Amino acid sequence: MAVTEVKRLADTLKQEYNKPNPDLAKCGQYLSQLKIALIELSYLTHEDKHNNVEELALARDVLEIGAQWSVRTKDIPSFERYMAQLQTYYNDYSNLPPSSLKYNLIGLNLLCLLSQNRISDFHTALEQIEPEQLNNNPAIQHPVKLEQSLMEGSYNRVWSSRSVVPAPEYLFFIDILMDTIRNEIASCSEKAYTSLPLSDAGTLLFFTNMQDILNFAKERNWKVNPMEQKAYFHSDEDEKINIPADQIIKQAMFYARDMDRIV
Repeated sequence: MAVTEVKRLADTLKQEYNKPNPDLAKCGQYLSQLKIALIELSYLTHEDKHNNVEELALARDVLEIGAQWSVRTKDIPSFERYMAQLQTYYNDYSNLPPSSLKYNLIGLNLLCLLSQNRISDFHTALEQIEPEQLNNNPAIQHPVKLEQSLMEGSYNRVWSSRSVVPAPEYLFFIDILMDTIRNEIASCSEKAYTSLPLSDAGTLLFFTNMQDILNFAKERNWKVNPMEQKAYFHSDEDEKINIPADQIIKQAMFYARDMDRIV
């Protein structure tokens, strides 16, 4: 595919993706065609050093849309591939015009690592960010503060962060984090209590409607009593292990008699 055709297809992709309600399936088709075309032109393999700033910026813009598209379609491996390819454009081509999406996507990548509990990778990625951006850019500060809240166990701050996201795509990874937090809270609650009122369970688990509470209770195999409006957890009696006491006593007596004979 010639460069002019690539530009025309990239413009079509941008127009479709920037619509209020883009056709994500159609965007996916455009991205597949563009990736093949960019590989043919060596813009994704980096076998040749390109000097055409306009074309390099075009390739970068396509990859940035691909990263955002991956989040909207909930495809984490695809997002990670796009971000890996973008690192070259962000780090090796300093002559490119600044990207308005760069730090939003870097922040998204940090949040992605956090949602997978890849803490060492998270801190490695932080070390590659300029100190000024690290300390002042809201898109970077958001995942940094989230990580601090998680380390402190301040889950309420993690939940509250949903209302101040730098971009709508951040919500996808925050929801993954919240699912992990809810399961951790549920595991602790099951050990601490035999039951909880559904309203209290909803508060603990950061649910805002009853149906979400009931769905979560079903996933955890809790027994819900609609009349009492309570969720009952598995008690220790449900997992009681039968110990063959008679057999153990007989064995102990047998060993005791043998010891008497020896003495």
